[in-house]
Amino acid sequence: MGSPAVGGPATARAAADGGGGTGADGAVEVVEYTDPLCPWSWGAEPVLRRLRAALPDRVRWRRVYAILFDHDDDPPPDPAAETAWYARYVAGVTEHTGAPCAARLSRVAASSWPASLVARAAELQGARAAEAVLRRLRETVFVLGEPADTAELALAAVRGLPGLDLRRLAADAASAQVLRQVRADRAEARRPVPEALSAPAGSPHPGLAKETADGDRRYALPTLLLRAPAGYRVVPGWRTFEEYTAALDDLCPGLLAGGVPPPDAGRLPAATALARYRSLTDPERLLLAEGPWPPPDAVRVETGNGPLWLHPAEAAGHPAARR
Repeated sequence: MGSPAVGGPATARAAADGGGGTGADGAVEVVEYTDPLCPWSWGAEPVLRRLRAALPDRVRWRRVYAILFDHDDDPPPDPAAETAWYARYVAGVTEHTGAPCAARLSRVAASSWPASLVARAAELQGARAAEAVLRRLRETVFVLGEPADTAELALAAVRGLPGLDLRRLAADAASAQVLRQVRADRAEARRPVPEALSAPAGSPHPGLAKETADGDRRYALPTLLLRAPAGYRVVPGWRTFEEYTAALDDLCPGLLAGGVPPPDAGRLPAATALARYRSLTDPERLLLAEGPWPPPDAVRVETGNGPLWLHPAEAAGHPAARR
C-alpha cells in the first residue's frame, strides 16, 4: 500500500482547520474520524485496536463522530433496492477487510446521530465503557444486520454491558451537552486539512475526502490525524499497521518504545485477549492474540463473513448470542 499523506509543520491555519496544534501540555494526539455505522471503520478495528495497544499512555486518542448518515439525507425512493445495493457494498468492503458482515441487512441506516450521541455519552462513564458501547453499536449493523439508527435501538444494543449505567447513558445521550459535542464533531469532520483532499493510492479505500450533499468536504472514514507540537500527519482510509506506525515515527521519532513494532508484537495469550477485548473477529484475534484458538469458553457467533468470538461474560448479554 502507498505511504500515508504527510502534513507540514503546525501553523495557525492548520490549527484552525483541525490539523496542527495539541493540548496545552503539548501532548501527542491521535484524532480518529469515524462513525459507529461505517463499514470501513468496522474493518479497520483490528489495526486500530492494535495501534491503541502499542501507544504509550501519554498519547491521547480522541474520536470524532463524522455522521455518515445525516438527518437531511434524502430518503431512498425504493428502500428495498437501496438496502440490496448497500448490502452488496458492505459485502464488498468485508472482502477487502475480512471483517464480519451480517447474513442479512434489514435496511440502510436512517441516521448516524442516535448511535453517535450514545457513543459520545458513554465516554462520560470512562474509557472502558466507551470502548464497549462503540463496539456494540458497530455490531448492530455488521453482525446483527439491524443498525442502531434510533435512540431506542442504540440504547437497547448496549443493555447488559457490565458496569454500564444505562439510565445515566440515556440521560447523557439526550443532553444538550452531548448534542453540542456531536454537532462539533460533525463540523470538525467537515474541515479537512489540505492533505486530506488528495490521497495516496495502494489501498482499496485510499481515503480521499468525500464531497457531502451540501457541497462540503468531509474526512473519509476512517482517517487518523496525528498531531504533535512539531506538526501533523494524515493517514486516510483503510491502512496497514505499518503505515500508521511509520507516520507516528516520522512525526515523533522515539515515541514508540523500541522503534516501530511489527504487527504481531505484544499479542496476548488467546484467553487473555478475549477477556481483554470481550469481542473479537477473526482478523482481530490473528493480530491481537497468540496461541491455540479458540479459548475453551469462547462463544462463537456466525455471521455472513466468518465468526465473531465473544467472551462468555459478553455473550451473556449480547443480542447476537440470544439468536
